[in-house]
Parts: sequence; C-alpha cells; structure tokens
Amino acid sequence: MTPSTIDLTLPYKTRVQDALGNKHLRVALERSTGRMSGQGAAAMAAVDGQTLRDQVRQMKEHVLRTLPDLLEQLESNVTANGGHVHWAKEGVDLQRILVDIARKANVQKVVKAKSMVTEEVHLNQALQNAGMTVVETDLGEYIIQLAGEPPSHIVAPVLHRRVEDISDIFQRELDMPPTLDPQVICSVARGILRKEFLSADMGVSGCNFAIAETGTCCIVTNEGNGRMTSTLPRVYVVVMGIEKLAPTIEDAFLQYQALCRSSTGQQCSVYLSMTSGPRKPGDADGPEEFHLVLLDNGRVDMLAKGYGEALCCIRCGACLNVCPVYREIGGHAYGSTYSGPIGAVISPSIHLEVTDVNKLPYASTLCGACREVCPVKIDLPRMLLELRRDVVEEHDAPIFDRAAMQGFSQMMQSRFRYEAAGKLGSLGSNVFAGMSGGNIKFMPGPLAAWTNSRDFPPLAKRSFRERWQERLKARKMIGENAKKE
Repeated sequence: MTPSTIDLTLPYKTRVQDALGNKHLRVALERSTGRMSGQGAAAMAAVDGQTLRDQVRQMKEHVLRTLPDLLEQLESNVTANGGHVHWAKEGVDLQRILVDIARKANVQKVVKAKSMVTEEVHLNQALQNAGMTVVETDLGEYIIQLAGEPPSHIVAPVLHRRVEDISDIFQRELDMPPTLDPQVICSVARGILRKEFLSADMGVSGCNFAIAETGTCCIVTNEGNGRMTSTLPRVYVVVMGIEKLAPTIEDAFLQYQALCRSSTGQQCSVYLSMTSGPRKPGDADGPEEFHLVLLDNGRVDMLAKGYGEALCCIRCGACLNVCPVYREIGGHAYGSTYSGPIGAVISPSIHLEVTDVNKLPYASTLCGACREVCPVKIDLPRMLLELRRDVVEEHDAPIFDRAAMQGFSQMMQSRFRYEAAGKLGSLGSNVFAGMSGGNIKFMPGPLAAWTNSRDFPPLAKRSFRERWQERLKARKMIGENAKKE
C-alpha cells in the first residue's frame, strides 16, 4: 500500500487550496456528483417524493424522542436471538471492544464492508496495531485502501478518483496489465477479494438501520460484499451509531426506499442483507458468533446541544451531490470522515479530531439546496447558522469579522451613521473603480479574498433614499404646477 498523499491534518485553508488546484479532482467531481444528483431527483420524482420525505421524517423524529426505549428493545431482541450487544461510549471504547472480540476468537484476518462509523473511530488502524490483517471489501473502499487514502464521499468513497487513477493504482499495487476497461478492473478486484472472504476469521460492517422490534441489523449494498462479510467468517460484528434505528419492519422498509432513491437513484439496491443473530442448527450459512456494538461518541451530546436533528440523517449523500461548495472542493478538504453540508454539522458536534473544525460551518453558501434534496428534510442551513453563532460566542471568530459585525451593528442603530457610511462608501468605491476602469480590481486586507477571484462593483453614486427624495420633489412640483394652471 502506497502512503497517502492526502493529509487531513493540514490547516483548513491549505486543504481547500490544494483541492481547488487539483484539476483532476474537478473532473472527477463534475462527472460523479452531477450524475448522482440527477438520478436521485428522478427516482424521488417517480413516486410521491414529498409524502415519502414526510413519512421518513416523522419516523426519525419518533426514534429520537424514544431513543433509550428503542435501544433497550433492540438489545433485548438481539440477545434473545443469540447475539451479544456491547455499548461503546467513545471511539477508544469501540476499538477496545473489537480488539477483545477478535483476540478471544483468535482472529487473524478481518474483512470489512463499507462503514462510515468505523472510519469515524479509526477501527482499521486499531485492529492492525493489534496484529490483524484488515481488508476493505467494498470496491471503492478497497481502492482507497490500496492508495492509502481516506474516503471522500459518504456513498462513493472513491468519487475523487478518475478511472485513469484507479487503473494506475491497480497496476502499481496488484500488477494488473494496463487497461481503462472498468469490467477488467472490477474482475481483478473480484478475484482477489473472493480469496480474502474465504480465508477471513471475522467480518465487520456498519449498519444502515437496525429494526428494534426484531433485533435485526440491515446493510444496503450493490456489490454483494456485505452479504459475504456477514455470512462467511466465523465471527460477524456490526458497528452502529446509536441513532441508526427503525422501530418496526414497516419503518425499516420506508427508510430503505428513501435511502435507495436518494443515494443512487435506484428503486431498491441489489442487496439488502439482514442479520438477527448467529447461525442456528440447520442453517445453511451464517456466523458462529454475532456481535452488535452501539456507539455514542458524542451523539447524546448533540441531542443535548440542540443539534439532534442532524441525527435523522440516513447517510444517503444527496446533500453532498448538490452542494456548490462540495462540488468544488470534494470531501478531503473538510478534513473529516463526514463531509459536505451534513459533515459540516456533524463534525463539530460529535467527538472527532478535525483540524480547524470550527471553520466547517462556513463551508456553505446557505443556498438551501441541501435542505431541499434531503429525504428527511433536515434543516442544514439553520444548523450551520447556529454553529456559526456558537463559534462567535466562543470568541473563535476572526478579529476582522468581529470588528466588521460590531461596526455594522453600530451603523444600523443610527440613521445619521447609516447615511454617512453609505455616502463615504459610495465616494471611496467610485474613486477606486475609476482608477481601475469601472470596477474595483483590488481591495486591501481581508477584502482582497473577494478581488482575488472577481471584480467588485462600486456602490451606486446616489442612494435609494436620495433617488426617492428626488422623485417626491419632482411629483410635488408637478402637482403645484398643475394647480397653477
């Protein structure tokens, strides 16, 4: 595996500049996000999408209101099915639990299905440090594991790579002959991964949703790797954030429909794997041991701080595909497991180590596209504004921003100051614009961030108030002249 050239610990500004300067990244983003957003919109339009969104929203709100009871119900049913349930308060607790399970079962090799929550707690590194081999089996995750890179998208972890890049990785790491044929590339990966499945001792996956009333953990895939991960190894472990619950089977399939349509534009995924416990006598396949690990890692704190609405997220990635910021900089610029609008809310709220995490709420135009496309109607723009408020209250806002807002507040409290500032701004901006040929080409200090990439138009020479007063005077004169006649 080649060491990663992607450093998520760099300052936020550096990560963004690196992304904007990567022409290949722009090509990959344009190819992928546009296609995914179009497919998702078409799939939701094929049904009564608004009703589906309302129903899923109501169900997820019910989950948050009754979370403790539903978690206890899930634990009770998983245990009754013969499984084991573990509770992890923090990421280090989850790492310890997984390592203990693996050591007790004498595990040497672990195969993993795609899981954002295990990325969140850096599980792979913990298992490798304990002496185990860890193999990602989702094709996208497998590619970035070979490249030594973190995922860049919630649904499509290798979205930032072109087929040309993937071919280079396979040639370098797997001795694949040169080709740009996706079928050939997939065939090479398939042949290698099948051997990994057959020799693995433990399978680990995330959980798209767990059904509380039956104790069933569900994973949604299109490649079949999830089913092999959950049935072939002796031990199967599901890692789940405590919010990923569906109260009933009917609720689960409601969320399943919204997830498939919003994420990949499908009516349903190729595979829906459901596991309720270990293999029973007479079963053809399945694990000998089944473990469910429930992770908090700051989710309860999110509820307490008023950001619990973000826990309604079903990880469809739709908000990333329509976000004008994400579509320019990609996922790695966020420096977090979770990117895009939902990541800008989740990352500062749960227990993640992210460099310059307080800058993420500002990675948004607040255009509202994320809210409009979200299948759960999460009000991401509102929460991003509230997180910005939190940053200011914690005195983490830049000095220039604080001074500018304080000056604006003082100006707006006085009509005289407001009009004087307008006249001064008009005079100064028109002088600068006149020296630059009509528009301002350069502004000093922090304002240069605007003119580095676009011109700034000067303020109007006459304000609206002045124009209105002139209009009133003209109308008055016309009226007086009419009376004289």
